[in-house]
Amino acid sequence: MTIVVGFLSTKEGEAALTSAVAETRRRDTRLVVVLSRRTDAGDHAALEAEADAVRDRLDEADLAYEVRQLRRGSDVAEDILAVAEEVGADLIVIGLRRRSPVGKLILGSNAQRILLDSPCPVLAVKPAGAAA
Repeated sequence: MTIVVGFLSTKEGEAALTSAVAETRRRDTRLVVVLSRRTDAGDHAALEAEADAVRDRLDEADLAYEVRQLRRGSDVAEDILAVAEEVGADLIVIGLRRRSPVGKLILGSNAQRILLDSPCPVLAVKPAGAAA
């Protein structure tokens, strides 16, 4: 079994990672963290620091994990779905943010694509204290 989580350094990303760690422990499985960005070479140091911080956190959690940094220029949803297919994920965890009334209709393009195109169940979480 494998759990895939999409991570950004945001409240929503932190909520997704926290939930993914809890699910990984509960299911006694492996976690794959996907850090996907459209970026240029100038952002490399910041992305590496973010990946190192995630690794430090997961080392402390004492889990089997892998961190994948993807800077291919493709969209985040495509990267998460591709990794989920590749590793045979049993669950994808994503963070959601509060949207405008129009945004609520479409969820957000990445979340919507992952929810609709996922090869496995998706756990969508909001940060603590986020309004319903």
